[in-house]
Amino acid sequence: MNILAAIKREERKLEKQLGKLQEQLEGVRAAGKALGNSDGRELSGIKKRVLSEAGRAKIAKAAKKRWAKVRAQAKKAMK
Repeated sequence: MNILAAIKREERKLEKQLGKLQEQLEGVRAAGKALGNSDGRELSGIKKRVLSEAGRAKIAKAAKKRWAKVRAQAKKAMK
């Protein structure tokens, strides 16, 4: 098997893939431009969801209650 020929085939295959990806990228950029003229800025990502201290405390309290119930049931099963 000729290694040079195999490398050339792989190069042509990758160039075809690159062309397809560039076309897709141009389409995405055109869509972004049509939706909001994003020339000078990147498309914004998803905002991180923030949980309040009170909400976090409520979840922690509920989790402790569930685990206490599990431990109580395990204790009963041991007897």
